[in-house]
Amino acid sequence: MESNDSNDHEVNDHNDMDNEGNELSADQTLIFARGGDSVSLDYASVTDGESSRVTTQIYETLIEFDNDSFDIGPGLAEDWDMEEGGLEYTFYLREGVTFHDGTAFNADAVKLNFERWADPNHEYHFAEEGYTYSVYGTQFGGFSGDDDHVIEEINVINDYEIQFVLKEPLGSFMQNMGMGYFAITSPAAFEEYGPLINENPVGTGPFKFVSWSRDDRIVLEKNEAYWQDGYPKLDQVIFQVIPDNAARLTALRSGEIDIMDGLNPDDVPVLEGEAGIQVFEGATNNVGYLGFHVDKEPFNDPAVRQALNYAIDKETLIMTLYAGLAEPAKNAVPPGYLGYNDHIQPYAYDPERALELLAEAGYEDGFEFDLWTMPVSRPYMPDPEKAAEVMQANFSEIGLTANIVTMEWATYLERTEQGEHDVFMLGWSGVNGDPDYFLSNLLHGDAIPGGNRSFYQNDDVDRLLNEAKRQVEEETRADLYEEAQSIIHEDAPMIPLVHSTPVLAGSDSVKDYVPHPSTNEVLTHVYLAD
Repeated sequence: MESNDSNDHEVNDHNDMDNEGNELSADQTLIFARGGDSVSLDYASVTDGESSRVTTQIYETLIEFDNDSFDIGPGLAEDWDMEEGGLEYTFYLREGVTFHDGTAFNADAVKLNFERWADPNHEYHFAEEGYTYSVYGTQFGGFSGDDDHVIEEINVINDYEIQFVLKEPLGSFMQNMGMGYFAITSPAAFEEYGPLINENPVGTGPFKFVSWSRDDRIVLEKNEAYWQDGYPKLDQVIFQVIPDNAARLTALRSGEIDIMDGLNPDDVPVLEGEAGIQVFEGATNNVGYLGFHVDKEPFNDPAVRQALNYAIDKETLIMTLYAGLAEPAKNAVPPGYLGYNDHIQPYAYDPERALELLAEAGYEDGFEFDLWTMPVSRPYMPDPEKAAEVMQANFSEIGLTANIVTMEWATYLERTEQGEHDVFMLGWSGVNGDPDYFLSNLLHGDAIPGGNRSFYQNDDVDRLLNEAKRQVEEETRADLYEEAQSIIHEDAPMIPLVHSTPVLAGSDSVKDYVPHPSTNEVLTHVYLAD
């Protein structure tokens, strides 16, 4: 990959004014600083937010979510029809759109991408190179040849009409089509780059890939041939890695960067009154959790997992790390989602009950384990190291020794997916507004390997999630999800810690930046003003 050593904003000749009378900056390069690097730029084969924050700028989906919600609207498809009771969807594609390599976007490109994810034998599936598409499998019921794979066939009607025929209804089908995992890559790019597509992304989006210097920066440039007239407004976007939260804030204050994520919640009150700085508050749409490898002793015993749930003082964790910008979690799904089970009684902070359960399980003398800790700040976990220390102290109170283990982000994700951990810290942010995305990706047996790093598999839970996935009636879906959460709560494969309110900070020169609930917002309309 080509690296870009320049750290300066390039100056371009802009003399326009915005709607508020501000003069547009001559320099339309936005530097977005984050705590960790992307794992891959092949969006469908990874689940980390640092990857999708970048690929959202390069690639587009058939439908798009509104800029501040999961309401759907036109994307690469201008319109669509649903027929046969939800078994047939026809998309009418936008004409005149080209990929960044100059080739035409059309129905054949859509069909190739979906078949690439679905078929392990497809020439562009790249299974032998280690590519996996776990989210495709969970969202669409498996892969080609699987009994539960819901997409029966994809028919190209003409260059700009494509039909998806389902075996049975899928309640989240349209929401799935707006997920960044299912954006469209240039077929010519697959032919040119093969499995190196993860380092050479080619989409139709507002920004084109320029270069990637690992653990440093990813540089994107304006797509001059973008189909939305007058957009994007920015000439260049640089995603800069600055691992330390405080160092990122210093860089923002000094004008070296324009936006930062991973803002310490304690800094919010100060920054809200600071000249030249603005704070962006996102929607609560995530869960931060501690997961157990349920196939490893002693975490294969539900009583032990329940004991550790009782050991965590979530209120102190929130007070220490989140400055009130979080609420305690009791489910893997955030409140407000369809089927959120509010009847569940949370595991209270009760060290005495934790000790009783450990004694019943035969661990009255305690035990030692490794607590794998994220190396990067994420919206649901702004300071992972401090969070690990708080929980380490909680576990010590009940006679358990938790050894904090950390490593580079991509390695952390890879090794937890492979199941090398005892207990691990991670989280999940919603990307389509549907509960299935949380529950199936984190807790369904089909998501092993993949998002289910707890290696939890309960046949009843799998059955309920499968049934809910295939229902169109919302009330029926809600009942099934509530029942699944009750079982999960008793099995305790994880400790749901918090649902947080993500906060970012930026220069006041940044205009029209709207944080999306998915935590990945496209920068099409953003610009810099003097």
